[in-house]
Amino acid sequence: MKKIVIAALLGLFAATSFAADAACDAKAAEKKLAGAAKESFVTKCEKDTIKASCDKQAADKKLAGAAKNSFEKKCSSDAINASCDKEAAGKKLAGAAKNSYVKKCVKDML
Repeated sequence: MKKIVIAALLGLFAATSFAADAACDAKAAEKKLAGAAKESFVTKCEKDTIKASCDKQAADKKLAGAAKNSFEKKCSSDAINASCDKEAAGKKLAGAAKNSYVKKCVKDML
């Protein structure tokens, strides 16, 4: 049962991050950004989208105080990890290269 719940949550985070990718890329294209400016904009946009999603989930669960902060921190961390894993899979990375990429990706997003 635990595995099913975890798989469902990861699927939710991956879907959220995929939607964030597409929306943020569209916004960057609309602003005619390229290169480092585009990367920076997309990264910040994705981070903001993930935070907003986690805030909404915390509000839906009626969390407050330390429980809300803890939930939002874990939610953001899980969503960022799922997003970075998805990017690594898209680049067909495996083993140490994947681990290194995901570690750097997570560090950049936090």
